[in-house]
Amino acid sequence: MTILTGKAEARRLQLDMSGVLRKIWEHRADYAYVLPAIVVMLIVIAYPIYYTIELSFFNTPPGLQLRDKIFVGFDNYTAILTSPVFWQVTLNTLIWTLGSTFISFVLGFAAALALHRDFAGRGVLRAILIIPWVISAVAASYIWKWIYHSDFGIIGAVLVGLGLADRPPNFIDSVSTVLPSLIVVNIWREFPFAMIMMMAGLQTVPDQLMRAAKVDGANAWQRFWHVTFPHLRNVSTVTILLLAVANFNSFIIPWIMTGGGPSNASHIWITHIYELAFGRQRWGVASAYSVLLFLILMSLGYFYVRALSGNEQKDGSE
Repeated sequence: MTILTGKAEARRLQLDMSGVLRKIWEHRADYAYVLPAIVVMLIVIAYPIYYTIELSFFNTPPGLQLRDKIFVGFDNYTAILTSPVFWQVTLNTLIWTLGSTFISFVLGFAAALALHRDFAGRGVLRAILIIPWVISAVAASYIWKWIYHSDFGIIGAVLVGLGLADRPPNFIDSVSTVLPSLIVVNIWREFPFAMIMMMAGLQTVPDQLMRAAKVDGANAWQRFWHVTFPHLRNVSTVTILLLAVANFNSFIIPWIMTGGGPSNASHIWITHIYELAFGRQRWGVASAYSVLLFLILMSLGYFYVRALSGNEQKDGSE
């Protein structure tokens, strides 16, 4: 009985495969149009991913050429997971990602709610609030680096001038303040994106429901919680996931402003990987870090795709 079942299963798979091949052959002209794009994706995406995974199983000392790399199996992963620097960098990454994502979303949501009302100068205020998002991240990093400067920074000068501090604080030169200072810069750059996303979501809230809730005696908070927020749940999920992925993979602000210092206090995963690869030339360990980062980002991407699929199904049912 088991043999017959196995043969039937094999026969079914064979028929399914032949059906797939037949469909591919029937639509061969369609596949020819996308073949150049597929080849480019294999070259610039698939091969680098494969090579990074392969390189993560090798030891690559700085004085050794890559073609002479030494196979070490999972030793690079073991070294990473047992390193105290890894856990410090991971904690920094979690604080950076969660802090930047949550506060950026809350500020963006609040700004979207405020700008959703009609008032004089709304267009000008909206344009001003978008400026941090459209400014180059490199330019913004250098500007904020001077703003935070312990000797010439404007914040320190104002604090000293008002008598609130005896000397300018070391915002990015102190282990205890460097990460919160960088998070402030990142929030300043990112909250306009959340604001734009939530403003777009607010346009989908039916006015009829808002008017009906108001007629029924619902106050402002009840209208927001029972009418506005349920319509923004999906766009909120997508916005938070996009912010989380961007922050987890963020590089420019922490690298330009501090380079991961002082004492690794502002190193996050992506900057630590860059330093290992291009600073210390430890390609194997950096590749292992990259594989772990890739798996985490793929997990976030999975939830992002699910959120988008949920939106499409909801739109289709409506």
